[in-house]
Amino acid sequence: MRSRPPVKQSGARAVRAIVVAIALGMAALMPAHAQNLPPPLRGPSPIEINSEISAASQVLYLGSNFLERLGNQATNGYGFVLRNNPAGGGASEATEAPPYRGWGEAYGISVTTGPQGDFFGDRRRIVGGVAGFGARIAPGVNIGFSIDQSYTAIDVPLALQTATIDLTQFGFNASVDKGPWTWALALVHGTGNIGSRRDTIFGPATAGYGTQLDGALTELAYFVDLKQGSRIVPKVDLEYVRATTGAFQEMGGLDPVAASGAALERARVLVGAEVGHYWIFDRKILDLSAYGKFVDNFSQNFNSVLVSFGPQAIAVQGIGEGQNGVDTGASASLSLSNTARVYLNYDGKFRSVLQSHQGTLGLEIKW
Repeated sequence: MRSRPPVKQSGARAVRAIVVAIALGMAALMPAHAQNLPPPLRGPSPIEINSEISAASQVLYLGSNFLERLGNQATNGYGFVLRNNPAGGGASEATEAPPYRGWGEAYGISVTTGPQGDFFGDRRRIVGGVAGFGARIAPGVNIGFSIDQSYTAIDVPLALQTATIDLTQFGFNASVDKGPWTWALALVHGTGNIGSRRDTIFGPATAGYGTQLDGALTELAYFVDLKQGSRIVPKVDLEYVRATTGAFQEMGGLDPVAASGAALERARVLVGAEVGHYWIFDRKILDLSAYGKFVDNFSQNFNSVLVSFGPQAIAVQGIGEGQNGVDTGASASLSLSNTARVYLNYDGKFRSVLQSHQGTLGLEIKW
């Protein structure tokens, strides 16, 4: 019975030896492990401003989109028919159309952009409305003013980021008809606010900043009357748009970053044609048309955005939609009388890294 205590003492000593050995081993490993630890201050990443890069590109898109709709409105072949024959072929050329018109539109747009470099790609959803007023100020000379209010929701799912754009655009367009020729001019100016959100493990990092855009488009069209209510209208457009976004500092979340403002500009030419046909029945006019245009973005400049976190900073390049592409669309218009018309439009844009689809429902009243 007296032999048990020495066994307990030897067991205790063995345990202490094991603990000391483990402690010494950990102490020996600590310096090597410490060399692999990240520095206390990391650098910024281009991925952290994916939503801001997307928002700047979207502002440029919205400016071009409004410009092209204003230009098409001025040179639309059915509009040419109404300006030169108010009853769509059923009345005398001497019958004068109402000199004033007002219109309202509601539209929705779906846009997807593919990945480019450090940009993961996005999905954009836009809803908006347009109100406008136009007048014929001289024979063959028409002008119009309109306001476009839109709201964009941007999702960059792979980067865990979202953004919103609240944008107001003011537009002016004018057209001159000379025989079968129509020359049109469109100008836009826009201003709005952008909000971004980036999910982090310590909550969202958010930012808010402003944006502006300016653009101009000129379009030349030639109306070819194919008789029996049919037409073809070749068109050529020259467009320039410039958009800017303000600098921002994120608030909240883990490692909020700051970024400088962005400036984007693009010039392009669009060449194509519209084809259409109208029918007259029961004093109403139904017009159907379609168009296609080849697009060449022959000049694009997207400046780098400086992203900073503490004393460290990197430059991140903006994104575009590709140099070449196609615009296409279709329209159905029903003139209920000489003073009222409803219409439904589809417009699609197809580029190497961008696709968009837009539906528009509109009402036009003349007096």
